[in-house]
Amino acid sequence: MTLDNRAFLKQSSKKLLFRFAVPAIFSLLVNELYNMVDTVFAGRYIGENAIGAMTIAFPIQKILIAMGLLIATGASTYAARVIGEKNYKELKKIVINSCALTIVSIISISFIIFQFKSSILYSLGASDNTYPMAVQYISIILFGSIFMCLASVMSYIMVSLGKTKTLLYTNIVGVLLNIILNYVLVIQLHMGIRGSGIATVLSQLAAFVVALVQFAYMNKKQNFKFFENISTNIISGDIIREIVLVGFSTFIIEIADAVVSAVLNNVLYAGGGDSAIIMLGVITKVYMFMFITVIGISSGMQPIVGYNFGAGNYKKAKDILKFSLKTVIIISAFVWVGFIIWAQPLIGFFLKDAQLVSKTVSAFRIVISMLPLLGIYYVAIYYYQAIGEARISFILSIYRELIMFIPMAVILFKIVGINGVFIAYPLTDIIVILTSVYFIRRAFKEQFAEESIPKRVGARA
Repeated sequence: MTLDNRAFLKQSSKKLLFRFAVPAIFSLLVNELYNMVDTVFAGRYIGENAIGAMTIAFPIQKILIAMGLLIATGASTYAARVIGEKNYKELKKIVINSCALTIVSIISISFIIFQFKSSILYSLGASDNTYPMAVQYISIILFGSIFMCLASVMSYIMVSLGKTKTLLYTNIVGVLLNIILNYVLVIQLHMGIRGSGIATVLSQLAAFVVALVQFAYMNKKQNFKFFENISTNIISGDIIREIVLVGFSTFIIEIADAVVSAVLNNVLYAGGGDSAIIMLGVITKVYMFMFITVIGISSGMQPIVGYNFGAGNYKKAKDILKFSLKTVIIISAFVWVGFIIWAQPLIGFFLKDAQLVSKTVSAFRIVISMLPLLGIYYVAIYYYQAIGEARISFILSIYRELIMFIPMAVILFKIVGINGVFIAYPLTDIIVILTSVYFIRRAFKEQFAEESIPKRVGARA
């Protein structure tokens, strides 16, 4: 069993980062289009209350996505390290344990949510106007969660093995089918939000099949024999623990979105009713779309840093970190300018009501005001995750939204009303950017200091 690791060792930092980041950016782009499709069809062809219903359902979706990404990023980062160490026996165990953990956890979570869906939706801010559509939508999409998460786990592991286009191909199939099925079910067959939910589940199933075929082909071609001679003994608590610890910061980033959305749904509904929740739903969709390059570059950096730390090549890891920081700041600035200029038509694409569009555009420009520098925060999280520093990565992950943003948003809402919630975004971002700069400087001073490298290599030997 062999794996070509020459790219990790021979290619320049720039080429390596772009090799991993570009497919990640495109796959995230496709993935966000995937998420936007339902919202666009809902707003244009079902009604603005459908956007409100999807906004209410959003935290539930995020919980499932978060669990899938916890396992996917934890397994892929762990895999990158053992590949760097050429420990292929451990790699097989990682694959089996991550798949088993995904199946058990996602089915269990989906079942619990389905059983208590009414209570959960009302606690998330559903009103008499939004609840009927929210319960229809969530009852359907729960059935696709297992396919979505298994596809993510297989695709992320393949990325750690150098198959960087897997995520892209998988997501392209999903988004194209989602668009087609939404058009047929929502516009042609007038199935409303149920049609949108069915379109999502069927497209997730198709994406899973694509990921499974690619994974099986790689397994056969590389002669990994991942699924041969499997016994119950291969299920390891230590491996599952490592996967969870390494992926936990990614889980927190995703689950924080769910918590923030749940809190804001209730706060904004109290201050502005369903229209305020609709505003939040549209802003959230476009705002997340802007993070494509930030997350793509940061996640593209992660397996490269993980591999080079596993191989003891700390200079290359340092070069990748420096170049990632420069790249994410420059590209984020260009993205920010574009979204500031074209905010009106972007928001108008989702909403028809002119007054609601105007209010949403003003709030959106406030929310994104610190985006050009916010990439530093995500690079710091993914860097510490890549080198196995789960504690620091976890602290950074919960810092922005759970520790800083939610209290600030609630306090400012009580002081200045709905606008206070949106002002809390840039104020929080300023604080977390400064904190992230501290941790990045710490990495350069401590982990990459010349005198510390022999000690670290010796510690791993």
